[in-house]
Amino acid sequence: MTDATDPRDSENAKEGTSSFPLVGVGASAGGLEAFLEMLRALPPAPGFAIVYVLHHDSRSESTLAQVIQHVTKIPVVRLEGARDLVLERDHIYVCDGDTNATMFGGRLRSTPRTPGGPLPIDTFFLSLAEDQRARAIGVILSGSASDGTIGMKMIKSEGGITFAQDDSAQFKSMPESARDAGAVDYVLPPAKIAAELARMSRSEYFSQASQQAMRLPEPELAEVFEILEASHDLDFTHYKPSTVERRIRRRMALRRIEPLAEYVQLLRSNAEEAALLYADILIHVTGFFRDPSVFEAIAKNIAPALLSGRTDDDPVRIWVPGCATGEEVYSLAMVFLEAAAEMKPAPRIQLFGTDVSDVAVDRARFGVYAENAVADVSPERLRRFFKPYNGGYRVEKTVRDCCIFARQNITKDPPFSRVDLISCRNVLIYLGSILQRRVMTIFHYSLRPEAYLILGSSETIGNYAELFSTFDRKHKIYQKKATARRPVVDFHTAPPRERAERTKLLRETPSPSNVFREADRLLLSRFAPPGVLINEDLEILQFRGRTSAYLEPASGIATFNILKMAREGLLAELRAAIQTAKKTDIPVRRENVRFSTDGTSPMVNIEVIPFVTPANEHCQVILFEEVTVQEVPKTSRGKKGKGKREEEPQVVSRLKRELEATREYMQSIIEEQEAMNEELRSANEEIQSSNEELQSTNEELETAKEELQSSNEELITLNEELESRNQELAQANNDLVNLLASVDLPIIMLDSDLRIRRFNPGAQRVLHLIPTDTGRSITDLKLTFNIESLDQMILDVVENLATREVEVRDREGRWFSLRVRPYKTAEKKIEGAVLVMVDITALKQ
Repeated sequence: MTDATDPRDSENAKEGTSSFPLVGVGASAGGLEAFLEMLRALPPAPGFAIVYVLHHDSRSESTLAQVIQHVTKIPVVRLEGARDLVLERDHIYVCDGDTNATMFGGRLRSTPRTPGGPLPIDTFFLSLAEDQRARAIGVILSGSASDGTIGMKMIKSEGGITFAQDDSAQFKSMPESARDAGAVDYVLPPAKIAAELARMSRSEYFSQASQQAMRLPEPELAEVFEILEASHDLDFTHYKPSTVERRIRRRMALRRIEPLAEYVQLLRSNAEEAALLYADILIHVTGFFRDPSVFEAIAKNIAPALLSGRTDDDPVRIWVPGCATGEEVYSLAMVFLEAAAEMKPAPRIQLFGTDVSDVAVDRARFGVYAENAVADVSPERLRRFFKPYNGGYRVEKTVRDCCIFARQNITKDPPFSRVDLISCRNVLIYLGSILQRRVMTIFHYSLRPEAYLILGSSETIGNYAELFSTFDRKHKIYQKKATARRPVVDFHTAPPRERAERTKLLRETPSPSNVFREADRLLLSRFAPPGVLINEDLEILQFRGRTSAYLEPASGIATFNILKMAREGLLAELRAAIQTAKKTDIPVRRENVRFSTDGTSPMVNIEVIPFVTPANEHCQVILFEEVTVQEVPKTSRGKKGKGKREEEPQVVSRLKRELEATREYMQSIIEEQEAMNEELRSANEEIQSSNEELQSTNEELETAKEELQSSNEELITLNEELESRNQELAQANNDLVNLLASVDLPIIMLDSDLRIRRFNPGAQRVLHLIPTDTGRSITDLKLTFNIESLDQMILDVVENLATREVEVRDREGRWFSLRVRPYKTAEKKIEGAVLVMVDITALKQ
């Protein structure tokens, strides 16, 4: 493969991206207080833009921007409605509670949030990392659940910096989830996060991130690779320079070190820093059913074909190199288990997940994931293949039993063999061309004939089309091709010098098979006619004997296409014979074909022999037999004239054969053109049908839009009515409070369970009540007067709807007339009682 590059991996700043850092702050419960504390510690011009994303389910909080503006001099902008904003330095952007914010081309985009949709903090962080890369900074403050963890991993993997609040967080779930996932660089209180952000915005790392950074010096870079290989047995020399150097610069920025030579000294003296750099370089973001269309294609086109006809002795073997924490391995296991469940008996499935990170392999083997990590898993699969575990989910044992995880370096360690499917997505983009070449040959060695290889959306087979054919171009699924000669596979199990000496020894050591092979070669070169072996694409796989008289390299781009290499005069006959042999599947022979070579016009017999390889690949052997022309004897002039007349029928016969070959050639072209026209016509009909479906879908969307607009108008009207009613209720409540306060009589309102609902200042003074008594049962209170069966009397009033009145005397000797009336609602329902006490002391005296 030729240096397959990640389209996002260009070191030049992308058009539309910002030239200053962008800080995404995610928070939930208790996060607003922490965010305000962080803002108080920031200078008025911090040198970056801040986007505050609040995870909650409430409707738009129009006052949030005003609350934030009260504590900072930095301008606060509220992002409301579905629109785009160009971010400015030294500004704070606040998203409404019912919207999702995303970054695209340096613009902040707002879209409505849907119930049960993607988590808002992860959504923004993922788009921020993809859009801004090394300029992205993620901050997680107080909050429950685990929103933001996946996004923080993506920011860190793209070279950004991440922060999480320490134990000062009111709710620690969100910060702890990000820390446990290894996605946090700094764990600090909000004020110190602000100080570190202000320092880092002025660092050289972010100034280089906005422009093309210079390459790190080669000698020091080689020392870094030597240190990592010595400590972790992994050589990064041939990894993509842009990716590795970006991670090294990131660690230097975190350690506040500028020259690489100083960082090399730190790596030599600090094993922990070497481990952190190693983990940084290897960090990859994965997820369950990432790119769902790929898994749909696997379930529809690959899984049934691989599972059919399998026995317990011949299980389906799947290999996932670079599996990270195992999400893709388990996703493939679920797809194949679902397909196998429909077969009787169910075939056996084996999946091998490998990675160079021991930590990632251990996590994959355990199979425990946070709640947000399974957001893309359908509810049906979540119920079938997962079980709740410590606030998250764990993969069921039936799925884990199919999967084997191990540490493996695909560029060095021996691979698995007899594999039916290899899924290596988004791994090759991190490897240089040398490692890519080695990995592709290893994959070809590992796969069974016609087995499948799946690559990432940014990866292709490149210059290795002779090893793999395209099975599904859209989803980057390829199929192994049989080759005339097996590619050289270097497992790298020994040092280079030792491998070279071992190869030389094997070549020099005679063996019976080598002797037989040499004898076969000698006999074939002496007695067999020259020829070539070609595949379905008419590409020459092997030359046999001296074919230079019939074939020569064509000018221009180098190619092994036999039609382009055929000498003048051979093309028509050769193509017609090849096409006829391909259609009839029997040998075809063309005799006395005249062609031009080196100024002469000799004749040759052409024979095309088709055959099928054990790997079910259609190939052809083309043989060239030289025609010996008898020399014409010298005769008299008369005889010469006669000989000339005798030669004329031969010329006419030759011309007729050439004309017939040309006709066959033209007929094959016409048939191919008609077949192509038919395919184009069919494709055009499909496009028209798709266009009609899209038009119908567009009309449905227009109708849905109108319905949503109508519903929105109804909701606005309802909201206005509710606001009006709230004002009325507030006014009525104020009237009631003032009325009760102005009445000097003690009044207590009880609910149907005899709990105190409300009391006025008069009751508070006479009965010695306190505000916390609201909600308590009146029978639990120690009242200032004594009366037997007060609760029974109140219940009688509630049941019989009759007013009761008794005289009572308190401990101070004052007499009161206690009146108990039923509490009636506006709907004439009885929901408690009202107690009123009238002072009758003077009347008693």
